[in-house]
Amino acid sequence: MPWFVKIERGLVEKAVFDRYVPAHLDYVRQLIAAGHQASSGYWGERGGGMLLFRAESRRQAEQIVAADPLVQAGCVTYELHEWCVVCSATAQNGSLV
Repeated sequence: MPWFVKIERGLVEKAVFDRYVPAHLDYVRQLIAAGHQASSGYWGERGGGMLLFRAESRRQAEQIVAADPLVQAGCVTYELHEWCVVCSATAQNGSLV
């Protein structure tokens, strides 16, 4: 299953954004439970963040992103990219994957 990354930028005030964070975190937990190996976080300087996850296809990745409560509420704009891992700490001895 390929990796995908949603790189996002906030569009709304923090107070509005924060209202949707609990639903977003619940959604990420659902993705994890479904086997998508999702990780989510924000940039240290604020104003954006990313969601890293696995999906069967680009189409499924687009559906996953579209269902994110932060996207549905219009809190973020985003770019979606397939991430082609060539070396990883989880690969044996850091070898090519």
